[in-house]
Amino acid sequence: MSRELLMDMFYAAPELWYFLTLIFFILLFFAFFYWYHFLKMKQKNYFLNRDRERYAETLYASKDGYFAFIYPDEKIDDPRKNIVEHCSHRLAVMMNLPDGTKSGFDEILKNFYKDDIKKLQKYIDLLREDGVSFDDDFLLKNNSKRLRLSGVRINGIDGNIYCDMIWFRDISLESQIITELEAEKRNWFRQIIQLEDLINNIPYPVWMRDDKLNIFQINKKYIEFFENKSREDILLNHLEIMSVNGESISKNLAFLAHSVNKTKKQTVHIIKNGERRVFEVIESPFHVEDSLDKIFTVGALIDITELDDFKRNLKIHQNAHLEIMGKLGTAFAVFDQNQKLAFYNKAFALLWKLEDVWLEQQPNYSAFLDILREKRLLPEVPDYLAFKTGEQKDFNTIIETKEDMLHLPNEQTIRRVRIPHPMGGLVFAYEDVSDKLATRRAYNSLLSVQKEMLENIFDAVVIFAADGHLDFYNTAYLKLWMLNEDVLKTDPSLSELIELQHKFFTKAEDWKSLKNDIINHISSFTTKTFILNRDDIDQVEVMSQNLSDGSIMITYKKL
Repeated sequence: MSRELLMDMFYAAPELWYFLTLIFFILLFFAFFYWYHFLKMKQKNYFLNRDRERYAETLYASKDGYFAFIYPDEKIDDPRKNIVEHCSHRLAVMMNLPDGTKSGFDEILKNFYKDDIKKLQKYIDLLREDGVSFDDDFLLKNNSKRLRLSGVRINGIDGNIYCDMIWFRDISLESQIITELEAEKRNWFRQIIQLEDLINNIPYPVWMRDDKLNIFQINKKYIEFFENKSREDILLNHLEIMSVNGESISKNLAFLAHSVNKTKKQTVHIIKNGERRVFEVIESPFHVEDSLDKIFTVGALIDITELDDFKRNLKIHQNAHLEIMGKLGTAFAVFDQNQKLAFYNKAFALLWKLEDVWLEQQPNYSAFLDILREKRLLPEVPDYLAFKTGEQKDFNTIIETKEDMLHLPNEQTIRRVRIPHPMGGLVFAYEDVSDKLATRRAYNSLLSVQKEMLENIFDAVVIFAADGHLDFYNTAYLKLWMLNEDVLKTDPSLSELIELQHKFFTKAEDWKSLKNDIINHISSFTTKTFILNRDDIDQVEVMSQNLSDGSIMITYKKL
């Protein structure tokens, strides 16, 4: 029924139905169009919100805090009619603000020192009034943090002012590092100046060459060798100090030292201030910055004119001394620092029965000892090699005069003196003392017999040496005067010995006068005998006699 009704209506007014159908499709099209547009706007808003959150999180994650003065948008009807202040979370934490992100800029200013607050307010005024940016460092008064504040204005493309922002960056660590680096830098500069002073005050020229052997560092003494030349001119033109032959004193030497990587020296002659002088030039290589391939050299020029004169005079005196030694009867020989025979005299050759032809070949000390051993002119030793090694070592150990005796198998006794030579090596002096020793032994034997005889006689005997001290006493003397032998072992003088006899003269009215009379009689060249009256016995006969060596012999005999 309804279907038939609809059909009747369609056929009654078909234009109306076509129009309604068209309107329906147009409405459907607009519905889809607005729905699609709504979805696009929703998607755009989603990305805008996401970007805004991303930027917010980026700012939140920044290590720098910020404070913003946000202005109303002048291009639209912005509901914000006043300036909005915004403090970031990072800034609130950095400055330990009680109100957190709700803190105003006045609360932030309280954390700075008074003078810094005035300075910072001027910066803010210039930024907010004229958009003048600033960048400066400030110190917080509460925790001594150092902050770097940077003020900047943010504008839109259309010229609209969005906000003025002040960034806060904690640079305490960086400031500390910079301070330490500055201190280290000053210390290095101070050390560099000290090294320059050290080098410039060295009393002789020094220089440094690069790996191409060009001089690039010099001291003041080096400049003195060039008249009217500055340091810059010398280094720019690689000027070298010249010898009397017009050649560089050290460039060839530096090349040799650089090639073999060893210090090299040589003696050169230079005309300085119109005077010919002798110098020693040194070139010493070294690796630059521990590089095995890059080698520089350091050079020095030392005036040795006086030393050269001294060596020449020493050589003249040495030759004169050797000439005198050659004419002496004592056997002399000089073995140099290489232990080679450098000099000998005729007495040396005669003493050791050596041929001049062999000696002129300058044999070493080892060969000298070997030939003496063949001739049986060395002391008999159980280990000759050890003896020989010890003799050779003495060249390095003897630093002062050393004297010893060589007892040879032929019953000769040789007195040997070894003296260090100024130029290295040893000077040997040999003297045959066999006869002297034999004479001394005979004398000592005779003296021993005489003392034995005096010891066995009944009379008390004492002998005073020429220096006035007791030299000999016998047992009879100890018994006569009842003395302790330990007292006499101290070698008392005549006066001290007579004083020990005081206990036997207690009846004397003036012991001091008696003592002086006894000493005068003993020492007198005319009085030979006198009598002493002791307390315990009747008399003691005293006889003194001056001996040929200046000593005095005193004999005491009981009567």
